[in-house]
Amino acid sequence: MSVVQPAGRGAATRGLMKTWALIRNTWRTLTSMGTALVLLFLLALGAIPGALLPQRSLNAGKVDEYLAQHSTIGPWLDKVQAFDVFSSFWFTSIYVLLFVSLVGCLTPRLAEHMRSLRAVPVAAPRNLARLPKHHAAVLDGKVDGDPAQLAAAMSDRLKGWRRTTRTEDGSTEISAEKGYLREFGNIVFHFSLLGLLVAVAAGKLFGYEGNVIVIADGGPGFCSASPAAFDSFRAGNTVDGTSLFPICLKVDDFDAEYLPSGQAVSFAANIQYQDGHDLNTDTWRPYRLEVNHPLRIGGDRVYLQGHGYAPTFTVTFPDGQKRTTTVQWRPDDPLTLLSSGVIRVDPPGGTYPDPDERRKHQIAVQGLLAPTERLDGTLLSSSFPALNDPAVAIDIYRGDAGLDTGRPQSLFTLDPRLIGQGRLTKQARVNLKAGEQTRLNDGTTIRFDGAVPFINLQVSHDPAQVWVLVFAMSMMGGLLVSLVVRRRRVWVRLTPGAAGTVSVELGGLARTDNSGWGDEFERLTVKLLGEE
Repeated sequence: MSVVQPAGRGAATRGLMKTWALIRNTWRTLTSMGTALVLLFLLALGAIPGALLPQRSLNAGKVDEYLAQHSTIGPWLDKVQAFDVFSSFWFTSIYVLLFVSLVGCLTPRLAEHMRSLRAVPVAAPRNLARLPKHHAAVLDGKVDGDPAQLAAAMSDRLKGWRRTTRTEDGSTEISAEKGYLREFGNIVFHFSLLGLLVAVAAGKLFGYEGNVIVIADGGPGFCSASPAAFDSFRAGNTVDGTSLFPICLKVDDFDAEYLPSGQAVSFAANIQYQDGHDLNTDTWRPYRLEVNHPLRIGGDRVYLQGHGYAPTFTVTFPDGQKRTTTVQWRPDDPLTLLSSGVIRVDPPGGTYPDPDERRKHQIAVQGLLAPTERLDGTLLSSSFPALNDPAVAIDIYRGDAGLDTGRPQSLFTLDPRLIGQGRLTKQARVNLKAGEQTRLNDGTTIRFDGAVPFINLQVSHDPAQVWVLVFAMSMMGGLLVSLVVRRRRVWVRLTPGAAGTVSVELGGLARTDNSGWGDEFERLTVKLLGEE
């Protein structure tokens, strides 16, 4: 009697089987070594835009400048998160898929390597003559024809080999293998690769990185009290900025050496810093900060990344009150450090009691700074990056500089809308050397006092950096071991012969690299047969 299964239930079963087959095949494809290699290549390929294009997490101003200069392709790149590569959905997807692929691919391989590491040498093949390396001999009168005694002597000569002795059908067999350290190297390499990925991910989750410009020669210094103290700040997903390691530092002076061509040879800054208990006792510690020699303190690393110049201007208003300001300007030419920027000066209290009148008499100075002046007529440029003969070419504006609007403004350029709306009007265009000044029609004077260096610092905190180093070194060590150590197998079969003789048959197999195996097998044959 047959039972007829309902058509609906059979269709549902077939649907579940198809779904399960799809999931199983997808998982097998994802966890194959080929897929892992493809994802690793895609990860490296995806990191290229992050190296070639400005990244919003590092310098949002550069991203805005790129978008302004590339009005056609820029918005399209922004839509695919090309300016936020390492936090983009597609880069994160590749990273997660690579991690899952490696875990699924390497876990069974780790288990296989562990079994191989503990494995007993396999029994000898039935026909040793078919092996790539083979040797046969007859020993006469050395051990009174006793194969077991001869096998024990040969086994003792195989120092450094994993060996076992078997007896079958009157014959004694020795199975020996070496090179198990190669499997240990494979295990270490695979485990370290997974650990490296986890450590890098942990560093991104719990680390942070901030950039700040600090003016040298008596500048105000810097304290890492909060993310607001940095010019740009990139926090990990678990960092809220309330538990940053407290550091205060100030720059005493800055030294740079240049070739006659203007290329920088070296630069370093003499700084003073405080941390921890020093903040309570107001104790400053000296340190010479150099490129690739960061200050390491409290799990943070402070790097010297670059430098430039900050001009100083003194504005004297008609009533005699003065305002002096020093602001960093952006180096536009990396070879000569010709820089551009802007300063904004609000009149002192009491000069213009009426707020609207005071707002109309704000001063803005925009222009170029040359560390070493070179003039082509009145066109200013710089001939050398050192601060040998500083000069500026500036436009002076008066009016509403936007200081009290509450809107963020560029540190290096004036808002063109303020000029276009007539709220800022140009009063003069002049070239000034250090100590020179110019006077406006209302009696206001602007004096260029000179320039001082500034340095660009990066404060990085990565709690997993030590583990990244450990796993990277162990991964390289495991890879080196797996490449250098060679797997070798050798078998010896001893069969008693006539009149006290023993027939000895040897076979050898190289499981990995065959180079040099012929000479090695011949030396091993001589050693085992006692012909040395």
